[in-house]
Amino acid sequence: MTIAQASQKYGITADTLRYYERIGLLPPVRRVNGIRDYSEADCGWIEFIRCMRGAGVQVEALIEYVALFQQGEATSQARKQILIEQRERLQEKLDQMQATLDRLDQKIEHYEQCERVAEETLRRKAAEQKE
Repeated sequence: MTIAQASQKYGITADTLRYYERIGLLPPVRRVNGIRDYSEADCGWIEFIRCMRGAGVQVEALIEYVALFQQGEATSQARKQILIEQRERLQEKLDQMQATLDRLDQKIEHYEQCERVAEETLRRKAAEQKE
């Protein structure tokens, strides 16, 4: 798969893919006659990066993870620890977001309650005027 095809498939610019490779976020991609040829494994890395970055996982942590991955199986515990740490950070963010969502729900319910009271008051006044 060419860089243009990978770019289109994953919704990432070719420049971003080149940047990811340059900083070590994406392992080096095989080249054929100087042109990047993305394999299924490379595409798996792109999907992984998109997923992790979409969730807010730090670039530095991912770069470290990729570097360790390239060193082989002896680094599996270190890679696992990176993932555990990033999961903990993500869980904290989720907890904060849930608390914010709960607060917003309370505020919205307050305004909806105010609207119901106002509507009921208007109905009562309209009924009184008809009498």
